[in-house]
Amino acid sequence: MHRSLKDAAIDLEKSGQLIRVKEAVSGHLEAAEIHRRIFDAGGPALLFEKIEGSPFMALSNLYGTFERTRYLFRDTLRKVQQLMEIKANPANALKRPLHYLPVVPHAIKALPSKSFFKPPISFGKTSINQLPLIKSWPMDGGAFVTMPQVFTLPPGEHNIMKSNIGMYRIQLTGNDYVDNEEIGLHYQLHRGIGIHHQLYNNSPHPFKCSVFVGGPPAHAFSAIMPMPENLSELTMAGLLAGRRFRYWTDPKGHTLSSDADFVITGNIQKNLKKEEGPFGDHLGYYSLTHDFPFMKVDDVYHKKDAIWHFTVVGRPPQEDSSFGYLIHEIVKDLTPQEFPGATSIHAVDAAGVHPLLLATAKDRYMPFRERVPEEILTIANRIIGSGQTSLAKFLLIAADEEDAPISAKNIPAFFHHLLERIDWRRDLHFHTKTTIDTLDYSGNGWNAGSKVIMACRGPVIRKLGSDLTNFPSHRIIHKISCPSPGVLALQVNKWNGYAESREEVNALTDFLKQQDLSQFPLIVLCDDAPFLSSQFNNFLWVTFTRANPATDLYGVGEFTQDKHWGCAGSLIIDARIKSHHAPVLEADQKISSKVDSLFKKGGSLYGFV
Repeated sequence: MHRSLKDAAIDLEKSGQLIRVKEAVSGHLEAAEIHRRIFDAGGPALLFEKIEGSPFMALSNLYGTFERTRYLFRDTLRKVQQLMEIKANPANALKRPLHYLPVVPHAIKALPSKSFFKPPISFGKTSINQLPLIKSWPMDGGAFVTMPQVFTLPPGEHNIMKSNIGMYRIQLTGNDYVDNEEIGLHYQLHRGIGIHHQLYNNSPHPFKCSVFVGGPPAHAFSAIMPMPENLSELTMAGLLAGRRFRYWTDPKGHTLSSDADFVITGNIQKNLKKEEGPFGDHLGYYSLTHDFPFMKVDDVYHKKDAIWHFTVVGRPPQEDSSFGYLIHEIVKDLTPQEFPGATSIHAVDAAGVHPLLLATAKDRYMPFRERVPEEILTIANRIIGSGQTSLAKFLLIAADEEDAPISAKNIPAFFHHLLERIDWRRDLHFHTKTTIDTLDYSGNGWNAGSKVIMACRGPVIRKLGSDLTNFPSHRIIHKISCPSPGVLALQVNKWNGYAESREEVNALTDFLKQQDLSQFPLIVLCDDAPFLSSQFNNFLWVTFTRANPATDLYGVGEFTQDKHWGCAGSLIIDARIKSHHAPVLEADQKISSKVDSLFKKGGSLYGFV
């Protein structure tokens, strides 16, 4: 396996999966634009040999395809999967000892290894302004570290197995940060660093932090792996790298990864905050400026011939989609253990991951009577009450039955299955005034919004339609399309506040009550109906990133009974852009034209786009 990021780059280049960008490239929007085009084309990893203003090379699109991601971990992925199989069902090891025996020694790789006497590798020092300063989107607040491994320990703790490593984005420049001396940290909900910060607020110890960049490809992946709270991500870093995580301590007491290409060390200020952002994020919108903790920098270390590892996020799919794919490959056997009764769970990448979660499960409570959602509701509540899955905003769950087997992985088939069976009078279950993803601005406050569970079980109750030829016109409806069987996209007036929207929806539902909508159980109000129908992913992205269930769901024939809300006819999701939403990501046209010229010149990128 790869001992360093440089090893991985050499391996990919030899196998034709990496190209060198020899032209001098600006880190201000230009490198990101090149990355996006190569990624969209399914192209290779990119090694930028000259980032203007920096002496260091930079690498992106390392995990740009699922196939390349599997290739990077081809020597260890199966071993890690087998260890997860044993964890999921220890009896497997007893039943098939010869099958699992060879993988047992691999478990030792989970234990980090410390150098007690001297650094295992020579590090030099640089400064923040000498790093490749990558700015991805025009409204970004500055340059960011987009592939960081942020390392912290609890107060007074020296046992590295108590550490947390997370991929919390780091703002290097801009805003009110003192150049070369301060950097910003962006915490999100359900992240271990927040627990550490709370402990340090009640402790006299300085809040030491180390930010690793680069190293073996497994190290960056480990930073996003959803590990149990009491288990360090370093265990996954070692297992997937096939090599124990090596580290040492510098004279100021900071932990340094021996294999990282760069390490930024410093102290997080406990009770001080500065504005961080904006940042073009993976929902396809900017996350806006908010007060976040910041770190005073002590040192910036780097290896000889260090390579800066970065990615570009934006509307999915992007390079980080491979992380979700790899996580599923590793933990798929643990799903029944974590969520008993569940048969598949899928966070929909095209909808920004957290806004839309699909699940299937067995419903065994009452097999002798009418099939209605019962056990699957219990499972759904467990899903939205557990760790990262608790950030789901729309959770759609279907009973996986012998006469109608279904998987959450086949998204169009799942929607068809659910819309054929769901009863909106009974099968909607809301959670209001709760937390949602930090990056999701569809709610009624920062980190604040609502959730809805849509659950279906039982026989088909309707046929789904797609023929719109006889659909009558109405003054509110400007355009109409059918993104998927059973779904109507209605382009209506621009959103102008909830009071006016309520009046418009009332007028619209009065009209819709007079129509035969039996084949269209779901209606989406939008700003551009043809856009929703041009790609199924457009329907997913618009519908589930731009709606807050409690405020943006309406219904034809809606009612409230014993505090349960439902509707007798079609469900309406208002997925128009609202005034409180964050701006949509759009590339800078001047930079796009410049990159057009670069590709037309037939340089090192010629032939890939």
